[in-house]
Amino acid sequence: MLAVAGGAVLPAVALAANDDRPIQLHADLSVDPAKEKEMLEFFEQKFRPAAAQQPGYIDLKMLKLKSALRGAAPPGANYQFVLTFASEALRQKWIATETHKQLWPIIEGSLTDKNYSRLLYEVY
Repeated sequence: MLAVAGGAVLPAVALAANDDRPIQLHADLSVDPAKEKEMLEFFEQKFRPAAAQQPGYIDLKMLKLKSALRGAAPPGANYQFVLTFASEALRQKWIATETHKQLWPIIEGSLTDKNYSRLLYEVY
């Protein structure tokens, strides 16, 4: 089955993405060990509480890499940021807020490399 979207013919598989599904954003971060404690305190005390106040917020975790059991960890990454929202549209509203614009650069300031991966998943 094919559908037309904005003049382009798209396969039905492309239309299966549903903005009503929860999403998870995964970002592999290289946190500077000298700034790790400060970043974690800021994350717990400021960033996560601010995110939790946003419409559509479900969960937010900062995961510290313990070991790569199979395969390779992303080069240089020692943390993974995992944000779950009710939809991508609601996540986009959060990142457009002045609060996010003030807080996220502080997290990024703790990184040794700002060219980190950002992967967006639908939750099933």
